[in-house]
Amino acid sequence: MGLVALQLKDWIEADEYFYDELKEKKQLLISNYPEVFASRPGSLLAQTEVLALVLKHMEKYCPGVLKIEHDEVILPKLKWKFRISDFEESPLDLCGRFVQEDLCLMAPGPDGYTLEAASLCFPARWRLMDKMGLPMSAIHKPVPGYSEKLSRPVNSFFNRIDVDRPVWRVNWSLTTDPTMFQPVRQKHSASELPITSKNAGDQVYMRCERQTLRRLPNTGWILFTIKTYLDKVSKLNKYPKEAQNLSSLLRSAPTSLLSYKNINHVLEPLLIYLDELADHKV
Repeated sequence: MGLVALQLKDWIEADEYFYDELKEKKQLLISNYPEVFASRPGSLLAQTEVLALVLKHMEKYCPGVLKIEHDEVILPKLKWKFRISDFEESPLDLCGRFVQEDLCLMAPGPDGYTLEAASLCFPARWRLMDKMGLPMSAIHKPVPGYSEKLSRPVNSFFNRIDVDRPVWRVNWSLTTDPTMFQPVRQKHSASELPITSKNAGDQVYMRCERQTLRRLPNTGWILFTIKTYLDKVSKLNKYPKEAQNLSSLLRSAPTSLLSYKNINHVLEPLLIYLDELADHKV
């Protein structure tokens, strides 16, 4: 699973893309609301708890980004104001509007933890409406080897997450689509620009997710956060060692994993490109 202990001060971050991504979230919430926010009955208390925790964190560790005045959350730089009372039935929706992270609330149940509410503006090939109410085993059913090897350890780990000991991990994929909102798998057509070893650096993107897990102190539910980073593979031009590591990772990955991550169609030219980077030929 690759999980590492997380200091609470590093839980939610605001980087140089903060305001641009908040603007993108705003547009998605206008144009695709059912695709990017959903909640189930019974999740309101945990949603409210998340909102309080995130507001407290942002005020303490991201100074100047927002301020709270009476019933309002204010983002001074964007000149945005949100009335907290307008989100009484969906506090997680409000929370997702002033952080870069996607937010998924998981509740303990007889079949493991289930997805009960989520603000998900930057999905990587999964649709919120398809996963709501499902346990972890069903959510991750398409992942190669999850049912056989990971389902039981993941459920066991979720049960052991301590309130004061959040964790984080990195997930990765490669894509030729530079958009953050990707609820469905790409369909490759003959009209697309063919990927070659010459253009792979600019046509293939590394999509990485910084994922955190934190148990809520009052409800005992778990908040799963996802912060997405998207960069051209050419960013590795200055990092030949990392290019070599990615090449080795792709060569050692099972075919089923490469297929699941939708990489096979770019694999051969990408490996040539990465090898040339590693050998300082690009």
